Amino acid sequence: MNPYNLFINGQDVAPASGNYFDVLNPSNEQLYAKVAQANSADVEQAINIAKSGYKTWSKAAPKVREAALLKAADLIEQQGMARLLDILIDESGSAISKARFEILYTVDLLRTAAGEARRLYGDTFPNDNPDRISMVLRHPLGVVAVVSPYNAPLALLTKMVAFPLAAGNSVVIKPSEETPVIALEFAKMLVEAGVPSEVIHVVTGFGLECGAPLVEHQDIDCIALTGSTQTGQHIGGVAMKRMVKAQLELGGKSAALVLPDVDPKKAAAIVAQGIFTHGGQICMANSRVIVHSDIYQDFIEALKAEAESLQVGDLRDDNTIYGPLINRNAVEKIQQHVDSAVAAGATILTGGSVKSGLIYQPTVLVDSPNTCSAWTEESFGPLTNVVKADSLEQAIDIANDSKFGLSASVLTKNMNWAMTAVRGIDAGSVHVGMHSFQSNALAPIGGSKLSGVGRSGGAYSTEEFTDVKWVSIEVNESL
Repeated sequence: MNPYNLFINGQDVAPASGNYFDVLNPSNEQLYAKVAQANSADVEQAINIAKSGYKTWSKAAPKVREAALLKAADLIEQQGMARLLDILIDESGSAISKARFEILYTVDLLRTAAGEARRLYGDTFPNDNPDRISMVLRHPLGVVAVVSPYNAPLALLTKMVAFPLAAGNSVVIKPSEETPVIALEFAKMLVEAGVPSEVIHVVTGFGLECGAPLVEHQDIDCIALTGSTQTGQHIGGVAMKRMVKAQLELGGKSAALVLPDVDPKKAAAIVAQGIFTHGGQICMANSRVIVHSDIYQDFIEALKAEAESLQVGDLRDDNTIYGPLINRNAVEKIQQHVDSAVAAGATILTGGSVKSGLIYQPTVLVDSPNTCSAWTEESFGPLTNVVKADSLEQAIDIANDSKFGLSASVLTKNMNWAMTAVRGIDAGSVHVGMHSFQSNALAPIGGSKLSGVGRSGGAYSTEEFTDVKWVSIEVNESL
């Protein structure tokens, strides 16, 4: 097995330490790859080149940045499906249907970002002095540190890389140590498509040795993270200490409201998709379900049937909805959440244990107390909690009883009820007639409370990865 090296300045670079770490295939927990273990010396090298590359890339014409991103989209669409599909399946444990979606969404993100290269709009505003012009110019930030997650390791990485590049920034990527190979392959495809090698680099490794030297470096001008709230709180503190921008998309405990005018079976199918896709390893997954008492019993019976009918396991079967969780720690966390909820008075409607290996059964808890970890903490697995509400107002209050505020859904055909919920739920997005896990390359993805800071997608990413400068001009002949 040939090891994977760092990707710096368009080259495979051996780590300064000479050390490599093991990446396991979640499906069998066997060795998938050996990957370079970067340290501060490697990070320093990547940042220095990225800083130099920024000076040229930031001055490149919009059409140049646009062309490179569009070519990358074409390359992935035309050649990348086969090239990337196996990596997503074997490295991250993605079912083939989820892997295909992720690749196509990556193409969409690249094309959307390409359009943003021409949208670095400024502004003018009036001045009381008629001989003075005031304008606002928008400009890139510099070197962006990107810390990407393992759950959607291609699509979420793309969103954090493509938009900064479109705006004229350079990037240094530290991918999750669980899924570094897909990041290396993606960066190589961007360079192949025409992104200058000096402006995109990948340093692989662990938090203390690689991540910390990256985000704490004095030449990093912005930090983009998609990850846990705990990591986000730390990185946010690092950013504020140096007063640099940070775009943080963090954890969630998203609520789905099921109101009395919907078909319980149809609602259950939507909720099941919203929590069990990719084994619930999605920050927007509807892991709390609040059901009106009028249809509660019918709904939980339908949700139980949905969960028990799901096909899990074989990642290369189109009918499989999910396979293994990412690692043994993830499985143990889910089991702890289930056990503590049951000890506190919850009932297991279905599931509640490991099926095989790292595959955890689709699990539904009912009557979970709002103090147990299954209700309050992000489980990040195929586990949802169902509780009863006697009114819309009570359902909204229950939905807001969380330290997170990433996403929510409202299942109803009554638009008055829907808009009451939309206005009342404290979350970065609310989806009516759908589950809480939705993606759109143009949408402002992000959350409130401990779910993060900032928004990503389309023009909202442009806001995050650029800054504005006020310029005033005296136009008389006083000088």
